[in-house]
Amino acid sequence: MKQFLLKFFTWWNGQTFGTQLWTWRFGELVGTDEQGNRYYRTRGGAIDPVLHFERRWVIYNGYAEASRVPPSWHGWLHHVVDVPPTEETYTPREWEKPHVPNMTGTPAAYRPSGSTLASGRRPKATGDYQPWTPAS
Repeated sequence: MKQFLLKFFTWWNGQTFGTQLWTWRFGELVGTDEQGNRYYRTRGGAIDPVLHFERRWVIYNGYAEASRVPPSWHGWLHHVVDVPPTEETYTPREWEKPHVPNMTGTPAAYRPSGSTLASGRRPKATGDYQPWTPAS
């Protein structure tokens, strides 16, 4: 019952019933990425009469966060490239890092050594700071 209510009333926990129905009626699965997100387009690549281009959308695996879309799929979703990454023969260079979603607000977020949220103790002041006073 909980899953039914979550799917009915929330959009950030995956697809809603409207998206599920639209995908079932008009969607064609194009591929998935390494995080399990599924990418769709209108069946047969049909041109939408209102938008004048084919619709493309993603159904997130879990929490809906746009930074979880890798760059290759982002380009396809936004019509920068016409060929989806599943049909490309691109091999990444050795200096390219794998895609990492934005971790801000999560326990895995970057916390520099001076941050109050960083684990451990804050380093002592080095003595190079001189506060401003109105009399000087």
